[in-house]
Amino acid sequence: MGQFLKGVYAILPTPFDEDRRLDLASLKTLIDFELEVGVHGVTLLGVLGEVMRLSDVEKQEILKFVVNQVNGRVPVVAGSGSNGTDLAIMYSKEAAEAGVTAIMVAPPRLLKPSDDLIFNYYRDIAREVDLPIVIQDEPTTYGVHMSPSLIARLSTIERVDYVKLEDAPTPFKITMIRNLIRDRLGIFGGLGGQYFYEELLRGGCGIMTGFAYPEILLRIYENFSAGRREISRALFYSALPLIRYEAQPVVSLAIRKEILRRRGLIKSAVLREPAARLDSESLDEIDELVKLVEQRAS
Repeated sequence: MGQFLKGVYAILPTPFDEDRRLDLASLKTLIDFELEVGVHGVTLLGVLGEVMRLSDVEKQEILKFVVNQVNGRVPVVAGSGSNGTDLAIMYSKEAAEAGVTAIMVAPPRLLKPSDDLIFNYYRDIAREVDLPIVIQDEPTTYGVHMSPSLIARLSTIERVDYVKLEDAPTPFKITMIRNLIRDRLGIFGGLGGQYFYEELLRGGCGIMTGFAYPEILLRIYENFSAGRREISRALFYSALPLIRYEAQPVVSLAIRKEILRRRGLIKSAVLREPAARLDSESLDEIDELVKLVEQRAS
């Protein structure tokens, strides 16, 4: 199908109520906000969406709800990876039937992963599902380290058109991949936006992240795309204190949900267990950083 996805893709968290049930009203509010500020697309059922703590029934409910709510206004990318190839194919077909634009496929968690096993997994999914595939390169969660040479090999599979890099240092890895395959893959950054500006400099096509201020990422991207690199860089540096703080391992999702709650975009910052909780000092630090970023962005 070729590459057409680019820009700022907001990864949607899964809102829960105080009893940890799906809160679709908050999800609607969040989607409407993302579209109003102008994101180029949305991504669902990723790590940020607590996909590993959702039942198959809940995944289907969220999938259909998001596609219906977006209603074709922007592309929708759905996570559909699994530890088993057959399951990944099933999830990918369900996503296709729901009407998503592309699928984001994480590698299976294997005791002894090999390049051949990973290659065959993506090849088999691509043979069964007629959608663009985004490789999810996220070794922290999935335990699979994909080398630039493996990603270059995966790019030879028809319909594998993109990769989402979250294997730091991402700018360095972008250049290594580009040196192998030039522009054969669209490369999205992630990691909360920690290296967004450098990723764009290295040839990234955009970012997929759940950073709680997507409008700031949009201004960074739009100014960069228009050739106003000094403005783009200054916006990036201004937002870095909160980007850095929000992207902390273990508590990043708790921080993001708390900020989204404060912004009135979700009713509750509840996470499903087991989950890390924020202490009172963290809440005070969030207060300070949010005020700083909003002052700089105004």
